[in-house]
Amino acid sequence: MGAGGTARAQSPNNPPRRLTQASLATGARWLAQRDPDLGAVVYRLGVPPMWGRNPGFPALVQIILEQQVSLASAEAVYRRLKRHLGALTPAAVHAAQVGGLRDLGLTRQKAAYCHGLAARILDGSLDLTAVSRGSDEAGGRVLLAVPGLGQWSVDIYYLMALRRPDIWPQGDLALAAALREIKRLDALPTRGEQQVLAADWAPWRSVAARIAWAHYLAAR
Repeated sequence: MGAGGTARAQSPNNPPRRLTQASLATGARWLAQRDPDLGAVVYRLGVPPMWGRNPGFPALVQIILEQQVSLASAEAVYRRLKRHLGALTPAAVHAAQVGGLRDLGLTRQKAAYCHGLAARILDGSLDLTAVSRGSDEAGGRVLLAVPGLGQWSVDIYYLMALRRPDIWPQGDLALAAALREIKRLDALPTRGEQQVLAADWAPWRSVAARIAWAHYLAAR
């Protein structure tokens, strides 16, 4: 990264396109100053982990597996896929067919989603490199058109894999629970209420989500 990129990463009002460890710390400090409740979490736990994933097909498969189940359960199936397929590539997943994926522990629906995702990449109708190079809005629309990728899945991909700095995952139950505790709310905040709260944390909403996740894990 050149000198211009370094300066940009260190600007609290102008985050880089992709989070780094340095800009993650910058965002955490900015949020701690802006919001005393988040600041208390940062003071107690420090800068949150990056929790990054490599962008691409395997990350999307993992996100599909994580839908509506525990992370431990999804991780077990993900490891089984990698172990039996050798490499988690679109070609390998497509060749396994829906029946083969079900034999490895996927539900019928998730097997169909993963097989369909692989087919779209193989036939060229989905270009993940182009998605990563486009804007959050344009790339998000492309991914939302893929069966099995809802708003939460797309948000998690942009936050975790593409490491965009200003994403708040819609519908994340752990974040709702964390916000209830951090903000001392009477009930779990709705999606709309979360969006209102998170609006004040732009342009570092991805960092705020990591702070809230860190609180959630530490509290349990």
